Amino acid sequence: MAAFFSGFLSLLFVLCVSCGFLRAVSGDQTVKTFIFRVEAESKPSIFPTHYHWYSSEFTESSRILHVYDTVFHGFSASVSASDAAVLSKHPSVLAVFEDKRRELHTTRSPQFLGLRNQRGLWSESDYGSDVIIGVFDTGIWPERRSFSDLHLGPVPARWKGVCQTGVRFSAKNCNRKLVGARFFSKGLEAAARSAGPVGGINQTVEFMSPRDADGHGTHTASTAAGRHSFRASMEGYASGVAKGVAPKARLAVYKVCWKNSGCFDSDILAAFDAAVNDGVNIISISIGGGDGVASPYYLDPIAIGAYGAASRGVFVSSSAGNGGPDGMTVTNVAPWLVTVGAGTIDRSFPADVILGNGKRLKGVSLYSGAPLKHKMYPLVYPGKSGELSASLCMENSLNPNHVKGKIVICDRGSNPRVAKGLVVKKAGGIGMILANGAMNGEGLVGDAHLLPALSVGSDEGDAVKTYVSSTSNPTATIDFKGTLLGIKPAPVVASFSGRGPSGLNPEILKPDLIAPGVDILAAWTDAVGPTGLDSDSRKTEFNILSGTSMACPHVSGAAALLKSAHPSWSPAAIRSAMMTTARIIDNRNLPMIDEASGKPSTPYDFGAGHVNLDQAMDPGLIYDITNNDYINFLCAIGYGPKVIQVITRTPVNCPAKKPLPESLNYPSIAVLFPTSSKGPKSKTFIRTVTNVGQANAVYRPKIESPKGVTVTVKPAHLAFTEAVKKLSYVVTVTADPKNQVLGDSGAVFGSLTWTDGKHVVRSPILVTKFIPF
Repeated sequence: MAAFFSGFLSLLFVLCVSCGFLRAVSGDQTVKTFIFRVEAESKPSIFPTHYHWYSSEFTESSRILHVYDTVFHGFSASVSASDAAVLSKHPSVLAVFEDKRRELHTTRSPQFLGLRNQRGLWSESDYGSDVIIGVFDTGIWPERRSFSDLHLGPVPARWKGVCQTGVRFSAKNCNRKLVGARFFSKGLEAAARSAGPVGGINQTVEFMSPRDADGHGTHTASTAAGRHSFRASMEGYASGVAKGVAPKARLAVYKVCWKNSGCFDSDILAAFDAAVNDGVNIISISIGGGDGVASPYYLDPIAIGAYGAASRGVFVSSSAGNGGPDGMTVTNVAPWLVTVGAGTIDRSFPADVILGNGKRLKGVSLYSGAPLKHKMYPLVYPGKSGELSASLCMENSLNPNHVKGKIVICDRGSNPRVAKGLVVKKAGGIGMILANGAMNGEGLVGDAHLLPALSVGSDEGDAVKTYVSSTSNPTATIDFKGTLLGIKPAPVVASFSGRGPSGLNPEILKPDLIAPGVDILAAWTDAVGPTGLDSDSRKTEFNILSGTSMACPHVSGAAALLKSAHPSWSPAAIRSAMMTTARIIDNRNLPMIDEASGKPSTPYDFGAGHVNLDQAMDPGLIYDITNNDYINFLCAIGYGPKVIQVITRTPVNCPAKKPLPESLNYPSIAVLFPTSSKGPKSKTFIRTVTNVGQANAVYRPKIESPKGVTVTVKPAHLAFTEAVKKLSYVVTVTADPKNQVLGDSGAVFGSLTWTDGKHVVRSPILVTKFIPF
């Protein structure tokens, strides 16, 4: 009887608490989606599941969108801001944040990474056949040859996922290659209901299923793990054999982004939860904030979901964003994420502008229609009038009487590049010259234009405009040259690639590295043409795209190969292997340059360098990082235990002595000195390396000190044995901030390299100043 009354009182208490919080969910205020981080251990035993608890005590079941229980504990629900504020005061709620919309960071590249058939990492890893890559994107077009399961073995036994069916997607669309597929739309649909202008899912152009209506997801999935596809090209460009970085790796697709509607945090977090439960080894996410402002880690669902994945041994590769060449534009900067910038490869698609005065200016294009056959046409620059919309060739901005039958100069910016060509075509123009402004500099990407068109750099654009202004009857034509291989220099840091330093914690160098991200050929959807425009009715099996979105899956595929070759390696070990072996010189054996400026690039542009998988398979030493190390880092940046628990899911204790953020055992070293320092100052921190090469190896350091900085390392050598596989060393960096002369980037750079005569283990060093708060 006592037990009965005890249970009854518990139930009565729960119901009373429930009444108090449910009353908050009322009124006619605007409803939005919020994500609630809940302390899972607080669930009263009376409730069989957390869902029962949430729907009884926090809000009605009809308002709950997702329940999270793997990488994150809590739920997302559609409530008003005042309701969310009331719920945030519940003693079991650790954090509340509003659902946000994110954006996509929109064949020869495997060879450019150092991969070769029948030897090296491809051979050692069996092309990644036992690894599962989870791709968070716009879905997949499963019929493409890139996703054939011919000659693949059984699906790995650990796979626990599903093949979710829907519009034009059945269970038969999954196979031994595409082992699973899911789609997540509740966050997007809730946002559309509460704020009409955001736009919901337009089912006339979208599929309520994992099928890809956009093309981006098909492209990234096949870049990471596409099978060998012979006679591949994009309407004749980049012809050859298309293949992903890990051709035998398995794919699991998580559709979290929707055509013209973006990707919502609540859906992304649900995908992280599902992917880790499903058994993926790698997560590839070419998604990031669209506003250029980095949220704190505890308010960033990508950072939270990635921590939950990485803490369970899942490698997460993310795109650095396309906000370059400005500094502090890098996105996805959490230290447990691998942040990938974009570089060029040694292939180009040249096209020239030939002016009436005989001058030839270089550009690029993927136009595949009827050529102009050297015929000269009148040339016009609508921006000459001073009207911005006309200079940008915005919709309805061009006067047909002024452009009909002419080649039109359009300035880059605001509307999509290919959309400008469509505006010109509608107004009767013959062709288009798309001119970069000063911000884009000389950085060029090819586009599959709907009319004869090419892109030119800022200097060439100025030259064309000068010619138009100085000539009474300016004329021009465009000469398309197809595909050119062996381009030098390459790699070059793409002008659009997101740059460091990190806006959250400059003590961690971001991006981590760069990979091919310019003019990448990969599989494409049948739902839209290669431009992605509704009016483009062309069908193509492959498409050529540029962006850090394309660079990210190269590293995802690379991680699959390394995981297959070294199953015991942690996500941090895999990243370390890629970073410490990355190359910083181009195919001329000169320092990599920045496409935007033409000057030498820096670690703020490329991180540790460009991925070089020929060396990454056998890095010699690795810098490993444990979950506890990441917790200490979060303590170091000032997060308290309750805030850290939002990220880590479990309660934590910070060390009595606050650690330094730069003491995280990262493969790069960033040192910040306060500008207020008087006289020389030193910082000392420890790094620990694990020997994964020959057992009895002796490594000695080589130091390239940043200009005006002294770097010392102790001990003078690291001697490993069969029994001693881990050793630590101390780095001391000394500088006088008052007299420090920093470069254009606001930092000076050097490196620390350990070598045993065979392996070269390089870590970039940067030193900069900051103003203390």
